[in-house]
Amino acid sequence: MSDQVPGSRSGDTRHRVSGGAAPPSADGPSGGAPSPLPWSDTAPSRIAEDWARSGLPLLTGHPDGPPLLPPGAAATFASWLADAVARAGGARLDGARLLAERAALSGRGRRGRLSVGGSCRLLPTRDGWAAVSDARPDDPLLWSALIGRDLDAGALPARLTDWLAAHDGADLDERVELLGLAGGAVRPLPERTCPLPGPPRDVAGLLVVDFSALWAGPLCAHLLGSAGARVVKVEIPSRPDGARFGDPAFYDLLHAGHRSVVLDPTDARGRAALHELVGRADVVIEASRPRALAGFGIDAGAAAARGCTWISITAHGRASGRIGFGDDVAASRGLLAPDADGRPVFAGDAIADPLTGLLAAALALSEQPGGGGALWDVSMADVVSTCLSVSADGARLVRRGTRGEDWLVDTGHTAFPLAAPRPRRAVAAASASGADTATVLRGLGIRVP
Repeated sequence: MSDQVPGSRSGDTRHRVSGGAAPPSADGPSGGAPSPLPWSDTAPSRIAEDWARSGLPLLTGHPDGPPLLPPGAAATFASWLADAVARAGGARLDGARLLAERAALSGRGRRGRLSVGGSCRLLPTRDGWAAVSDARPDDPLLWSALIGRDLDAGALPARLTDWLAAHDGADLDERVELLGLAGGAVRPLPERTCPLPGPPRDVAGLLVVDFSALWAGPLCAHLLGSAGARVVKVEIPSRPDGARFGDPAFYDLLHAGHRSVVLDPTDARGRAALHELVGRADVVIEASRPRALAGFGIDAGAAAARGCTWISITAHGRASGRIGFGDDVAASRGLLAPDADGRPVFAGDAIADPLTGLLAAALALSEQPGGGGALWDVSMADVVSTCLSVSADGARLVRRGTRGEDWLVDTGHTAFPLAAPRPRRAVAAASASGADTATVLRGLGIRVP
């Protein structure tokens, strides 16, 4: 892209484990003040143009009101990351447009204080606002436990609204971590930064073992596959990827061309095969709390020490016990837009997910520290905070036509037409769950359980 901000080694803030060392803090390789971001001097007009091209403003605001311009520079960050992926041999994609492609495939639009996907709500607390998600089947029961009352799913939103109005955000944050719920108080932390990619490397022919689910991790795997890596998606029988039961067009988009393996780590032979598969991997992608794979005897640090690139995607960092999804994580860090009354509404569709997937892919496609392995601690929350460090100051949306969603992003000097979200289409159907287990294991010389 024209006037794309180039990468900067001085801005490198990788979180890594090499040879078993502990990962540095989120502020940089050895702690201290955050490094300057490579796009920190990007012109507001460029940021406005990226927002306009992304289509995300049309996913921001109330359904019966005008679209709104999100804060920060997420679309510009996404464009910068997509260019990094392309430089390493991956697909040449428009990162800004990629942020809205799930909504484009589903046909969903903006819903105000209900997320585009419908599983997260913004609700007021006694001292501010909070985002709460109920995407999983057990979530209504867990939120009922937080409230301290047995409730059916239909009564939960009203009761939860009452509970939050009587409690501070700190009370909520403490309880959601204890109960394993996705949500939390809105607490912007723009000073936080995420790791940034370095010079590109060739991953053609490398084996990627993908344990992730939903959006961020699978997008990372999808982009690595586009660069020529061999991607094997691994699921366990009791916890298949929940995205399999969502929009099939979106699932196919992210998983077409990948092999599907199902192994049971509670069975001795299944666990042995799982360990061998990880031992052969050049890249591993996980998107759960570290204790999940550690519980099966898989050691991320040991894998990095032997030369593997380990991508660890979490909601709030490997040191945190909190979970989260794209909508509640983005909201908790302040990636929200104010409506006409000054109250927050969701910005885009689970924007922390595609941003993190792009970053994770760019990190895996970078030269690794010292040419060896690395453990990348990729916090979705810190990715969001990084995007809020700069913005299109002074930009606003202006209606261009008299009907429909015909708007301009106007900087006062230049105006950019607001594009609608645009989907990509899958090149083929994804493999059925476990369809390639025997083929993949035999091809690697691993005994089939």
